[in-house]
Amino acid sequence: MNNNNKLKVFSGRANIRLAENIANVLGDTLGKATVSNFPDGETMVRIDEDVRGRDVFVVQPTCPPVNENLMELLVMLDSFKRASAARITVVLPYYGYARQDRKDVGRVPITAKLVANLLTIAGANRVLALDLHAAQIQGFFDIPLDHLHAGPVINEYIRSLQIPPRDFVVLSPDEGSIKRALVHQKKLGGAIAIVDKRRASATETKQANLIGSSLEGKVAVIFDDMITTAGSVVGAATVARNLGAREVYACATHAVLCGPAIERLREASIKQIVVTDSIPLPPNKQLPHIKVLSVAPLLADAIKRIHFNESVSRLFE
Repeated sequence: MNNNNKLKVFSGRANIRLAENIANVLGDTLGKATVSNFPDGETMVRIDEDVRGRDVFVVQPTCPPVNENLMELLVMLDSFKRASAARITVVLPYYGYARQDRKDVGRVPITAKLVANLLTIAGANRVLALDLHAAQIQGFFDIPLDHLHAGPVINEYIRSLQIPPRDFVVLSPDEGSIKRALVHQKKLGGAIAIVDKRRASATETKQANLIGSSLEGKVAVIFDDMITTAGSVVGAATVARNLGAREVYACATHAVLCGPAIERLREASIKQIVVTDSIPLPPNKQLPHIKVLSVAPLLADAIKRIHFNESVSRLFE
């Protein structure tokens, strides 16, 4: 008897290739579902196979177009709930609306909590997320949430570059990313430095000073959770090169890459930009020096552990 007989992975339209790769690692094919739009733009979903009593995993990053992908996910969850799936786990390689995770000024929403409520009400029994923008978002859910990190995948690639430890500096692009940088430095070794980023105006930040190790003649590796407009990562790379860094690598889990990001990255003095396939990279965003690593094996391993009620935290030991 196949112990996987009740596990099934389905996908929305946001990142079908990643979902297919996850299913392939699990030795299965993607579940059959029709996801389309009515003429007026409303999302239409039909599950094309029996899911009654099954352990269903729905892969759907809420990446741009965020509202479209989020609504599609909610409609899919309602479909599975009404089709009597035994358990529905949302696999969120990227969690949209995560930036607004607190009220830092008056009369603003906490959208990270709102989305958590929407997913729960729509029918999610569990969530599997990858590199949330803020760790406290886990507490916004009243259902179990497993928080994975792509750090091990990225660290393995950086190790393969065989940068001599004496030349290696982990560079935090701002003070808010220090904790992440320290985690990578603990695993990879080398020195650590922090770019001092100051807000010049409501729309502009300025990177100028460096805290920590010298970068003269060193290889600087920048780690962040996402690259959105690429302002922070390009600013940090510029500071590194101005202070004598020999080479600069930029690593991030989520390649959101919106607005001026591609132009900035194309012109930046960065040897390689290392990202994962948590968000699909369309042809117009594929630069020669962007390296995409797959998180499919990591997510597949976590899915298998959840299905068999095994420890997910073991993946980080």
